[in-house]
Amino acid sequence: MSEEIKQIAERLVGLRDALDLKPEEIAAACHIDLETYRGYESGEKDIPVSFLHQIARHYGVELPALMFGYEPRMNSYFLTRKDKGVAVERTKAYKYQSLAAGFANRKADPFMVTVEPSAPEAPFTLNTHPGQEFNIVMEGSMHLRIGEKELVLHEGDSIIFDSTRPHGMKTIGDKPVRFLAIIF
Repeated sequence: MSEEIKQIAERLVGLRDALDLKPEEIAAACHIDLETYRGYESGEKDIPVSFLHQIARHYGVELPALMFGYEPRMNSYFLTRKDKGVAVERTKAYKYQSLAAGFANRKADPFMVTVEPSAPEAPFTLNTHPGQEFNIVMEGSMHLRIGEKELVLHEGDSIIFDSTRPHGMKTIGDKPVRFLAIIF
């Protein structure tokens, strides 16, 4: 796993220790099996942003504290310049840039997401998290699955959906897709 994933894993362990919780308690609270959670804590398993969002909401911590290791400080506004969002590379295929990492007490978490192409037969990696999610495609095209429904989104297309339903996406074609994802 990447160094960033290992650092996030260390922050998960630190949060659990600070809250004096057992791995079993966090796994149960997040509705995942203990083996998966232990994989996240060890840094051996890719940690979905949706899981980090769920942990942050459930335990009342800021998402950037888990993802990037610092607490937001701004409370009137926070400016992110083009291509300057705080980045985390979860896997070689996905790159997330937080667009509001420094804004405290926000009601939504916006990310610029870049996904590299994969084989058309590659399976969807599905995630769930509380709330809703809004996506708008900025460049490229993506195949989006929400529950049993499969949709194709091209540049300029947008969608909002219930993110408690299993959802995932992959690129269409041989070019990366770049989209704005806002988690509410």
